[in-house]
Amino acid sequence: MRVKICYEREPINIINAYAPQVGRTEKEKSSFWNDMNEVTQELEEQERIVVGADFNGHVGNKNDIIEHVHGGQGIGERSPEGGSTVDFTMSFDMAIVNTFFKKKREHLITYMSGGRCTQIDYLLYNRSTGGS
Repeated sequence: MRVKICYEREPINIINAYAPQVGRTEKEKSSFWNDMNEVTQELEEQERIVVGADFNGHVGNKNDIIEHVHGGQGIGERSPEGGSTVDFTMSFDMAIVNTFFKKKREHLITYMSGGRCTQIDYLLYNRSTGGS
């Protein structure tokens, strides 16, 4: 879902999404990322974009060579699905905002089940807008 609002005459696009879960087919996952790319590419370059989504992937706790995208404050190791999230974020000059703030582990967790704690929900924000 995408909603465009104007704040002080500046358009802000808010995108909400739910990625296919681990175990779903590559076709479903590819379709999701194609849709995300299409929706994002339709926007004007100077417009702000905020994406809040359950990406069903782990971006991990390391920012490797992607410091401008990932702040290094996450949980665990990066999964292939999390890699897709990082790739999308990089391709649109965004940041995974919730990895830039040091928080207690329990505040990073977005899903708990069967004794497993994960972080799969992320907030992305594009950096290249004039007002960033």
